[in-house]
Amino acid sequence: MVATEESKVEKITEKLEEIHMDDSNAEANNAAEEGAEDNNGGEATAAAKKKKKNKKKKKNGPKTQTEPPTVPVSKIYTTKVYPLGECHDYINENTWRTTSEEKRAEERPKEDDYNDVRRAAEVHRQVRAYARKIIKPGMTMTEIAELIENGTRALVEENGMESGIGFPTGLSINHCAAHYTPNAGDKVVLQYDDVLKVDFGVHVNGRIVDSAFTLNFNPKFDKLVEAAREATYAGIKEAGIDVRLCDIGAAVHEVYDSYEIELDGKTYDIKPIRNLNGHTIEPYKIHGGKSIPIIRDSGDETKLEEGEQLAIETFCSTGRGYVVEDGECSHYARSTDSGFVPLRLARAKSLLATINKSFGTLPFCRRYLDRLGEEKYLMGLRNLVDAGVVTAYPPLVDTKGSYTAQLEHTLLLRPTCKEIVSKGDDY
Repeated sequence: MVATEESKVEKITEKLEEIHMDDSNAEANNAAEEGAEDNNGGEATAAAKKKKKNKKKKKNGPKTQTEPPTVPVSKIYTTKVYPLGECHDYINENTWRTTSEEKRAEERPKEDDYNDVRRAAEVHRQVRAYARKIIKPGMTMTEIAELIENGTRALVEENGMESGIGFPTGLSINHCAAHYTPNAGDKVVLQYDDVLKVDFGVHVNGRIVDSAFTLNFNPKFDKLVEAAREATYAGIKEAGIDVRLCDIGAAVHEVYDSYEIELDGKTYDIKPIRNLNGHTIEPYKIHGGKSIPIIRDSGDETKLEEGEQLAIETFCSTGRGYVVEDGECSHYARSTDSGFVPLRLARAKSLLATINKSFGTLPFCRRYLDRLGEEKYLMGLRNLVDAGVVTAYPPLVDTKGSYTAQLEHTLLLRPTCKEIVSKGDDY
């Protein structure tokens, strides 16, 4: 009996131990599973944190230009310091300027102005790089003008009188040398045998960069375009502080003397257009007080001065080498020396208010007035021209059937060096 009781007790004890072990194993398994879940959750949280951390590290770096150009140059040059142009040391009696500490000190307060000019120049380079690639026969003058102007507005971040277009886009063809841009409704289409002068400007805080080039599609005009390029660079080489204007003209003319061109079996001398000139540039004023001749014997012994900004541009022609005004006018600018002029026509007064607000003394064209929403303004514009408040600049043409070419750069005559601010890889 006692043995049976002991046997029962042992069996019950073993059973309880088994149950306890099963419970312990279950708890251990649950803990392991929970731990695994916690682990997975921890890994997921860690991964999310890492991703967030990586996201924070991603910064807005410099952008690259698009085609067509739409990215402002300030988003490409994020330091807001823009590339120098091509710098040349002064020669002869001005060689000392290159290493003069005094002259370097004089430049430092002007760095902001120089940087504005360089920003405008960089816009010009990037817009023209696209224009030179995309302009082809079959395009209308309006299409070409708008692609250049839209690019300029975007890249310079057009903002009233602070930054924008320096003057209307010149698209003069063949015997027309300058001051043509399409008016509304213009249907002129670029042809394979056309010689196209593309002349446009950009300004930042009134500091204008003025640069132009010539496009030809028929290689028979290559010599004409080459002559304009070589003559302009001869003028640039001659230009400097204390250089006489007549000496620049003589250097340019000498290059043109060495060029001729054969067109359709006939040989033509390539002549400088004697009544077109380079010019100094002042803030908000494309034509400053000095004209830079492109012919010898001009007799102008005026000297260039330290600190001046100038456009060295030369024009050549297979015609007579002399231009006259002809054709429908598109270019205008408010006169800088007209003073107060009483205007009777209400439309002229309101138009002048628009011109003063939107352009000041910067040149403009009729398309720009259209873009501002001005309507039925031709009589008012004519009244402003007749009153001498606004000056009209009609197209300038040589003999019909002749061909003209142009090249132009903007220079700074800095105290220590001559900087060709508009110089690029293209020209």
